[in-house]
Amino acid sequence: MNIKFYLLLLFCSYASFSQEVINHNLDSIQYYLAKTENTKFSTIDKRLHYANRAKILSKNEQIDSLIVKSYITLSSIYSEKNNNKEFLYYNHNALKLAYKIKDSIALAKVNKNLGYYYYNRVIDSAYYYDDRAEKLFNALKDNYNRAVVLLDIALIQKQEKDLTGSELTSIKGLSLLDKLEETKDVIKYQLHFYNNLGHIFKILEQFDEAIFYYKKSIDKQNEFDSSNKVMLNNLKNNLAVTYKDASQYDYALNQLNEILDNKNLKNERPDFYALVLDNYAHALFLSNNYEKLPNLYLKALKICDSIGVESYTVIINQHLAQYYKSFNKIDSAKHYAYKSKEISEKYSKDDLLRSLLLLSQIEDDSVAVKYYDKYIKLNDSLIKNERATRKKFTRIQYETNQIEQKNKQITRERLWLLIISIILVVTSLLLYIVITQRNKNRQLKFIQQQQEANEEIYNLMLSQNESIEEARTLEKQRISEELHDGVLGRLFGTRLSLDSLNMNNSAEAIKTRSQYIDELKTIEQDIRKVSHELNTDFVSGSGFIDIIKTLVETQTNVYKLEYNLDHDGAIIWDEISNKTKIHIYRIIQESLHNIYKHANASIVDINFKLKNKVICLTITDDGLGFNVNKAKSGIGLKNMNSRIKEIDGTINITSKENVGTTVTIEAPIA
Repeated sequence: MNIKFYLLLLFCSYASFSQEVINHNLDSIQYYLAKTENTKFSTIDKRLHYANRAKILSKNEQIDSLIVKSYITLSSIYSEKNNNKEFLYYNHNALKLAYKIKDSIALAKVNKNLGYYYYNRVIDSAYYYDDRAEKLFNALKDNYNRAVVLLDIALIQKQEKDLTGSELTSIKGLSLLDKLEETKDVIKYQLHFYNNLGHIFKILEQFDEAIFYYKKSIDKQNEFDSSNKVMLNNLKNNLAVTYKDASQYDYALNQLNEILDNKNLKNERPDFYALVLDNYAHALFLSNNYEKLPNLYLKALKICDSIGVESYTVIINQHLAQYYKSFNKIDSAKHYAYKSKEISEKYSKDDLLRSLLLLSQIEDDSVAVKYYDKYIKLNDSLIKNERATRKKFTRIQYETNQIEQKNKQITRERLWLLIISIILVVTSLLLYIVITQRNKNRQLKFIQQQQEANEEIYNLMLSQNESIEEARTLEKQRISEELHDGVLGRLFGTRLSLDSLNMNNSAEAIKTRSQYIDELKTIEQDIRKVSHELNTDFVSGSGFIDIIKTLVETQTNVYKLEYNLDHDGAIIWDEISNKTKIHIYRIIQESLHNIYKHANASIVDINFKLKNKVICLTITDDGLGFNVNKAKSGIGLKNMNSRIKEIDGTINITSKENVGTTVTIEAPIA
């Protein structure tokens, strides 16, 4: 007992300790993950250390959700470190595990990260991951992150000349942000959407709409961070270029002058300064103000050459070519036109397209035709590529939608399968309950019938006992009368005669006394006889044996069997419960029925004995016998076993084929 107690105590202590260790590790994982977010006070290497600790503990505890979170954290830190290999490794591992555990939040985040990564690398992949992320955030009702991803999608669509798609995506993103509280982050993404819409409408030459959205983006930037002159100048430059293209040159020059008023701009952002200077010079050119030209163009070109930003010089060279062509300085115009063509071939097909058109306008007829043909071919190629890209995006969307629809279909099928399974389980349960209830009702009905039969036997026993008691009473009355009228009268007469002869000693008197003494002996024998009859005819409990004898006689007569009934007089049946007697009665009845039905016997022996306060009943027949091990247990035998259990007894059946069967029952006296 003590050993068991100590083992139980040890097990409980171990379980408690294990739970404490698990809880401690969970707290540690959460602690390390929280520390990775502290960018102000922790170095990037320290944050990487914390993220790795969280990953190791998560793997040790085998908590998939925390492993995924650790992977995503590690991928973000490696992105900051510009370690693309590790960034992709942890993102793709997080993606696999998130799919496995169906973590929608993690899936959305990873797809968003991968979409952002591929934005400037592989447009198809970027669009694919962004599209999946947008749908996942939509399912999660996360409007903010959905809008962030929609901005990336809109920028990709604009880049691939799907302007209508980019416009619709931007409007959708803005409508999502409008539903949110106007925080700094919300304002930041609103200004990016407005700026993108300005670009789209500028390309479409819908200048009024472009100017409207550029102004809104500038207002949002002032609301977000008016001290960020870099972003404000970029937006103002976009607005100025739109004014220039819309032939509103005064507005364009005012915006550009505001930017150029910053005396530090040339030193802080020389590339941007050159770009703004070129736009300013081109606005002057278009407004027929040639006073500062071409010096401003040449100054901008010189700055670009000095800082090595060759790609910026394409547009400056094109503007110089236009300028010299307008003054019919064809050689200079050709020089800058060919230079823009040469540089644009390295960087941008759109710039190359404009350079080819410019050459077709500057060169002589045959050469001009050649460049115009190249312009047409390149333009057709770009249009074809744009269409192919739009189709590709549509296909990606379609395939993603198909996957989503398939997932929804699978979800619906699983739901229906669950519903059908529940219905089947409930139906099966109801059927089981109904069948069980029916069986219980049958069992109760059987028990009720059994009880009624037991009551019938009990009433029969009572009736038999009443008959015996009545016979007993009559017999006692007869004996009483006989004792009173016969024996007592004779005793009284003999006593008087002996009294009269008491004092007489004659030979005749002696002889007469001798006769009276013999008479007394005769009376003594009569009294013994009456006493013996009284003792043997009415032994206690003879009534139950009479009932058994009646049963056996009746059954064997019907079944055409001979019987021997032997009972131990030591069994006092009046002291045995009626329940035990009823079950014994029924067991004998069932045994006789089985002998008739299966044994084909001619003789049955029934024997009652009392051994150590246990009633031993043996029923033996000379029938066919059977293999006890192979025989099936029928209803009759089950009923016999049930009755034996009711009285805490035992039953044993032995049988030999062609010899006979013996049923031995032992029932303790309660």
